[in-house]
Amino acid sequence: MGDGMASEQLLHQAVATTRPDWYAARQQMLLDPTVTMLNTGSFGPLPRPVFDRVTQLRRQLAAGPTDFFLRQAPPLLWAARVHTAAFLGTIPERLVFTANVTAAINLVASSLRLASPGEILMSDHEYGAMIWCWQRVGQRQGLRIRTFPVQTMTTDPGAIVEAATQAMNRRTRLLFFSHVLSPTGLVLPAKELCAEARRRGILTVVDGAHAPVYVPLNVTEVNADFYAGNLHKWLLAPTGAGFLVIGAGNEDRLQPLQVSWGYYPDRYPIGEVTAAAGPDARDAYGSTPRIRFLEFEGTRDLCPWLTVSTAIDFQAQYGFENIRRRIAELAEYTRRTLGGQVGLPLASSPAPGLSGAMTAFALPAAVSAAALRRELWQQRVEIPVIERPERLLVRVSHHFYTTEAEIDRLAEVLRQLLPPSR
Repeated sequence: MGDGMASEQLLHQAVATTRPDWYAARQQMLLDPTVTMLNTGSFGPLPRPVFDRVTQLRRQLAAGPTDFFLRQAPPLLWAARVHTAAFLGTIPERLVFTANVTAAINLVASSLRLASPGEILMSDHEYGAMIWCWQRVGQRQGLRIRTFPVQTMTTDPGAIVEAATQAMNRRTRLLFFSHVLSPTGLVLPAKELCAEARRRGILTVVDGAHAPVYVPLNVTEVNADFYAGNLHKWLLAPTGAGFLVIGAGNEDRLQPLQVSWGYYPDRYPIGEVTAAAGPDARDAYGSTPRIRFLEFEGTRDLCPWLTVSTAIDFQAQYGFENIRRRIAELAEYTRRTLGGQVGLPLASSPAPGLSGAMTAFALPAAVSAAALRRELWQQRVEIPVIERPERLLVRVSHHFYTTEAEIDRLAEVLRQLLPPSR
């Protein structure tokens, strides 16, 4: 299997020659007009073309499930795999579709056997459910969990790499980190972190939940042993679309979470079986024997996976670099409005390359997280209040369809709800 960025990715990351009409682009989104939506970082809404495509596919599935699964879906699945792999900067033979990043990382975590005694190293800003995932691995395999500190306001990516490398030692078996930190939106130098781990013989697993679209992602260049991500956040694909990219040399490390008909590639009891010419050759099911071994879980709704191409093409028409420029403009407006006008301390680095589509602010110590969440939703503002050990944060997501008026609305509501002295 060859590596490197597929040429098709260049098309998807091309910059449009004219500035898009962001108001017109917003009209393509299925957004509740009564809600100030500032939480794409948790769940992305759907563009109309994406909704229409996934609905069309689900109608086909509902009308003829056997025909859909056995005849219609396989070529569509392979086409989606090729398109998605090119967008991510990998090849289809390494791309496993999953329900979400959590499923992908659990697939890796449940499969790896690490030498004990030893340690799993991660940043001190990881997503809570993933911390639990690796804690379970540690409990089962006799491994200690350790963290390295990340200064979220840093302007120097080298400082992040230095903190991680100082924490690595002879007992470190695996490095796990988020490409984009969920609490603050800080972009970690994933390529450099993976390179330092590789020099020391340490496996790397990267949580790219937020990375697609958020950063100009090339998974092959990151060079992680395993890279997982979501497509339902910033790419705006349907719920149920995630992925795992298996790095070179790791093809035989994993076992499926569920044993189903992909377990033995030549023993499928329904339909015509066409043997593939090797474990990484395209098979009759829209995959390869090696990928199907991990991906096939029995009967499930494939339509979100089959719609990823539509989601890619929807944003590609505006130009991904244009989208990221718009996001940067909105981030700057958010910093000025909530920081300058409301007076909230910034909790996200403003440095280019380290910041993106999420900006966090520290809330006053006296604020009740539960009460503030209720009050924000009563005002029809959809935004997360994040409880960190050291402080409380409010995290603003700003995608291309976000408007300055929505950020102004958030500022107005926070001025009403927060205590006057900060």
